[in-house]
Amino acid sequence: MTRKKYKNLSEKYPASESCACEICQYFCTRPGWWTVEEAANAIDAGYAYRMMLEMSPKRDFGVLSPAFRGNEGELAIQDYAKQGCTFFDEGQCELYATGLMPLECRVCHHEKLGIGQKCHYDLEKQWQKPDGKRLIVQWGNLTGFWLRQGYVVKER
Repeated sequence: MTRKKYKNLSEKYPASESCACEICQYFCTRPGWWTVEEAANAIDAGYAYRMMLEMSPKRDFGVLSPAFRGNEGELAIQDYAKQGCTFFDEGQCELYATGLMPLECRVCHHEKLGIGQKCHYDLEKQWQKPDGKRLIVQWGNLTGFWLRQGYVVKER
């Protein structure tokens, strides 16, 4: 059995059709993850201050994602999770049709249950690479996140 080679994660996980059902809107309350390249594009578009840094349970890697509302520009804090995604407002995603919607958000759909976990794992692997780590350092310096934590972090 041969595995299909994909150029990138967007090809491996094509976008779902738009849906506003209760299940799909529920998915939208939890911020999805960008690829590293998508997060860089969102930063370039001026959204750095609406992101948060999510850390893995073991704290061995991080991911930049849309923030929980009220948790913008900070470390993800579970207490804000109930506020939902900063970009999800009145049943709509502000990033929809901008080209900046996170891959994980584009993939999630009530007909694709289980695909989200595979996509999430592939995104984890991407953020653990040097490009992902470098982007987190850049984001933290741009937003002042590192200084607020009492650190000076320089890019290698």
